[in-house]
Amino acid sequence: MLWLLLLQVWVSCLWLGHGEVVDSFASCPEFFYGDTPPDKALKPQNPAWICQTLKNQRFFATLYDKDRRIPVYSAYKYEPGKVVKNHTWTVEPQLIRSNLPKEMQTVQTLERQYNISKAEIMQSQAVNTDYEKSGWDRGHLNPNGHHDTPDSRNVTYTLTNIVPMNATLNRGSWKNYEQQTMRQKTKKCQTDKIFVIVGAVPGNSSIANGRVNVPSYIWSGACCKTTNNTVSAWAAVAENNQDQVWDLTLGDLENSLAQLKAVGRGWLRLPTGVVESPLLERLKPQVDMILDNLL
Repeated sequence: MLWLLLLQVWVSCLWLGHGEVVDSFASCPEFFYGDTPPDKALKPQNPAWICQTLKNQRFFATLYDKDRRIPVYSAYKYEPGKVVKNHTWTVEPQLIRSNLPKEMQTVQTLERQYNISKAEIMQSQAVNTDYEKSGWDRGHLNPNGHHDTPDSRNVTYTLTNIVPMNATLNRGSWKNYEQQTMRQKTKKCQTDKIFVIVGAVPGNSSIANGRVNVPSYIWSGACCKTTNNTVSAWAAVAENNQDQVWDLTLGDLENSLAQLKAVGRGWLRLPTGVVESPLLERLKPQVDMILDNLL
């Protein structure tokens, strides 16, 4: 499943317009490269498509898993800047009832202004208390540092954009990827044409007495139009129990696809460090399934 997610992000950059437009993101397709979200292979059993909204403005898109109470992915445009944020943790009212406001709200606001109990809120999504004393960070998929206005930063603090993340990873290698690697990778990109999808692969453990799934992997895929009007793409993946990020490039994918087309089937040729790691071997059954779908 993990490599399927990354391949789909890359393929959306390699063959523009060859993806399936998901109708549920029809009102906010602008956060995906070519207005084309990933296809149904990413959809969980109990999904919610969220156009993340604050002050009547849409800022990014999230596919949410209501059973596991974590996002599958968040998609956004990379527009970093240095601004002051004044964040408050919020939830998504329309996950509770469709007739509630479309803008994210705090639990306290929903309780006081809409007479909704915290228990009712907790049935549909994670809340801040799920993370307290859990030993896990509140890990952003769409990080606040990738945005350049107070509102675009504050909106990332919705808990529908958050997963339980290993604290060492979140504050170490993944933070370095978000801040340093992304800045380096985007140097030749047109500033208004950088698209990112960051996602989580569900794991086998949870916090808050089984309420919130702890992902096994965190992944990111990005692509942009360069100043030379070509397409650049890259990706990263990390196991959510160690402080290491695997950095993958478009060239790695192109070499792998060329090899697959030549032999009709085969094993992905990825960077040496990844191939030699136990990560890839554990994912071999899923990758075999992916190759069946691609060829």
